[in-house]
Amino acid sequence: MNAFLWLFDTVVQLFIYVLIASAVLSWLVAFNVVNVRNPIVSQIGEVLYRLTEPVLRPIRNVLPNLGGVDLSPIVLVLLLLFASRLLHEFLPVQTTVYMR
Repeated sequence: MNAFLWLFDTVVQLFIYVLIASAVLSWLVAFNVVNVRNPIVSQIGEVLYRLTEPVLRPIRNVLPNLGGVDLSPIVLVLLLLFASRLLHEFLPVQTTVYMR
């Protein structure tokens, strides 16, 4: 596999995990399962917010207001997976043939 494709796929997968963690933490905070006054929870929330918010904010500006439902992480995951599949289609995968 091309090293660029591998790196891009790895970064996309890691960012999807960060998006999922951010969404789960926001649900846990909204339902008062975790306390945001806890310094560890606060730090984790701050890191996740700083990683995801710059990418999610433009998507939120385009999407219609649905009340308390935020669909921007779903849209971003779909866009990231689409970009990954698109790169796999247009960049040739180099295969190595070993001769014995």
